[in-house]
Amino acid sequence: MSKQEWLIGTRMPRVDSEPKVRGEVQFTADIKLPRMLHAKVLRSPYPHARIKSIDTTAAAALPGVKAIMTGQDTAGVKWGVFRYTRDQQLLPVDRVRYVGEEVAAVAAVSPEIAAQALELIEVKYEPLPAVSDIWESMADGAPQLHDDHPNNINVHVAIEVGDVEEGFAKAHLVREDVFTAPEDSYFMTEPYAVVANPRPDGSLELWMPNAAPHQKAKALSNALVMPLNKVIVRKVAIGGAFGGRSDVFPAEFITAFLALKTRRPVKLVYTREENSVATRQGHALFTTIKTGVDAEGRVLARDITCYMDGGAYSSTGPIATSVPFLCMEQTYRLPAVRYNGYRVYTNKPIGGMIRIHGRAFAGGVDLQLDMMAQELGLDPLQVRLRNARQPGDTTPTGSYVQSCALSQCIQQAAEAAGWADKYGKLPPYHGIGLGTNSVQTGFPLGIRGGSQAMIKFNEDGGATVMSGVVDNGQGNDNMLVQIAAEVLGLDPGHIQLISADTEATANDPGAYSMIATFAGGNAVLAAAEDARRQIFEVAAEALEAHVDDLVAQDSKVFVAGAPDKGLPVGKVIRMALIQGRPVIGTGSFTPKVDHRREWLSNPAGQLSETFSFGASVAEVRVDPETGMVELLGLWLAQDCGRALNPMVVEGQFEGGAAMGGVGGMLREEHRWSDTPRCLNPTFLEYKVPLACDMPPIENIIVESMDPTGPFGAKEAGMSIAMSAAQAIIGAVSNAIGAPVYDYPLTPDRVLRAIRAKQDGEKQS
Repeated sequence: MSKQEWLIGTRMPRVDSEPKVRGEVQFTADIKLPRMLHAKVLRSPYPHARIKSIDTTAAAALPGVKAIMTGQDTAGVKWGVFRYTRDQQLLPVDRVRYVGEEVAAVAAVSPEIAAQALELIEVKYEPLPAVSDIWESMADGAPQLHDDHPNNINVHVAIEVGDVEEGFAKAHLVREDVFTAPEDSYFMTEPYAVVANPRPDGSLELWMPNAAPHQKAKALSNALVMPLNKVIVRKVAIGGAFGGRSDVFPAEFITAFLALKTRRPVKLVYTREENSVATRQGHALFTTIKTGVDAEGRVLARDITCYMDGGAYSSTGPIATSVPFLCMEQTYRLPAVRYNGYRVYTNKPIGGMIRIHGRAFAGGVDLQLDMMAQELGLDPLQVRLRNARQPGDTTPTGSYVQSCALSQCIQQAAEAAGWADKYGKLPPYHGIGLGTNSVQTGFPLGIRGGSQAMIKFNEDGGATVMSGVVDNGQGNDNMLVQIAAEVLGLDPGHIQLISADTEATANDPGAYSMIATFAGGNAVLAAAEDARRQIFEVAAEALEAHVDDLVAQDSKVFVAGAPDKGLPVGKVIRMALIQGRPVIGTGSFTPKVDHRREWLSNPAGQLSETFSFGASVAEVRVDPETGMVELLGLWLAQDCGRALNPMVVEGQFEGGAAMGGVGGMLREEHRWSDTPRCLNPTFLEYKVPLACDMPPIENIIVESMDPTGPFGAKEAGMSIAMSAAQAIIGAVSNAIGAPVYDYPLTPDRVLRAIRAKQDGEKQS
């Protein structure tokens, strides 16, 4: 580390801000290449059907059509995140399993001709019985979506630690409640798009929004039956991810296949409807939570059963089924816990990981604590503090927690919100609530779990950082440059970044598991320290000083305490070149996790080297006549280890609160016909929050200085996304004096809870 910090912890503008503001940044759909063709996809009108035949003769004869593909043209490789979840042909051969699934694709000289060609493709289907919800799907005699999964149970995660029944027997109070939530969507502003360009050397370069370019390249090399070094994923600006760019989709496979077939560049851009139904969506959840506490509200035992609607294929199924539980066990101390998570196949679009995954799970845990606190005559704030995870703890499934400031987050958010003056003292239909959550910083990924980086120098002293880290809009590019600039003593403007390019950069796990700063940032830190050591060795000889006495700052190397006794970095670099000692820094970082841990067969051991923790407080006013919720304020506190750039961290807090709280808990849900077909796939019907919907927000950065994070940093923002949702649930239930079990908290659901309470009071 540097002897003093001159950039870390400062509120510096992001290095990618100006080009974005000027509109100069290129997203995938903006890319134009010579001789580029345009692709369109033919989709299934049925939720479940057998493909009897596909006739492409008329479509192929249409002038301007250059290629058509069906599943019969492919190698039939199936995709799944794990070997045991490979159940999706990226272009199906025999069966379609949801409305909107890909059936065929066309590449033509214009989007209009490609669309016209789709209408000429004749597909004969044999409709099959479909299942539209988890209960229908698991019933005996239900249509089977995949023959090797009886009762359509795709994944079962079973975890039990401690004596749960003994804990319930000793408990002073036991409650059991059911919480539900339908599917929700990512709704990135940028629709999904792919460009594929075949090169003369037989390689294929691709551009697409993605969270892990190296993993995307590996999956495509398998599907296309191509060597990995021939599949090149290039960096491109990405308009948001939120978990929705971390999987492999048919879009990139189709575009790549058509490009290889035509030997021409091909671009495929999804419509907004396609972006909703043909990438991924959040799972619908049905969660039963049973909790036993002592007289002071300490949890003695908890038993949770959660059913998730996973849609037609596995996707990230084992991870998605596990993460809500893991976030809960990381947040609260649990001497005894049992979890049974079931992911169930249905004839709906595919469920994947999402930033606000598990709102019926996390929201239910916190709301149930509120209800139990009320029954015991306790303050929910004190109940949280009595159960809060502490540094040095070990989670039930065996993860040591090396840094944790959850109690500080709870206390500071509550103090800022005026909890002591408001809880139990607000007027009718005016409420306050508290939410707490935790997120792992990565998880075991085997050989892909570590990140590597390299830094080289130009003769003028400017540097180029090369890292596989991808930036989905959260500021990772700035994070890498800021770390390198701090260590090397350079102005960030003197650093060029090459990132997220599988041809030019070494391996990196990706930005979908909250690991980018911890793994990628640490790798760049190590590379910068290696480069600085080389610079200091050359400079020490010229300055007749000891290496340990040197400092790098303001693009100079000088003796500590004597800034006049120094050399410009550029001069040192040129001296190194003359001496045949070019400065090239390399570094790597692999998190310490238990690689024996597996999502289904062995869900025990160190999950992540470190964890983030957050707490949010929400204040609301509810209209008892309409059920409308007015969000009056949010107070957001998170332990992010160290805020490398407070301005970026605060942006992540606010983005998390917008998606998880304002959108995820007050508005967002998918609705379905009996088919089932998604009824609200566009911005017109799916209600994402606007700027005018956001309440006043106070951001509270809590720093625990993680011992292995770069400069003490770890994940920032994810714990806010769910804790904000939990806080809003608590606030609304506090306002109306009754719990709301079904989410999101749309006016009809809130009004139903108000009327149920009023009916109960009349009957009593």
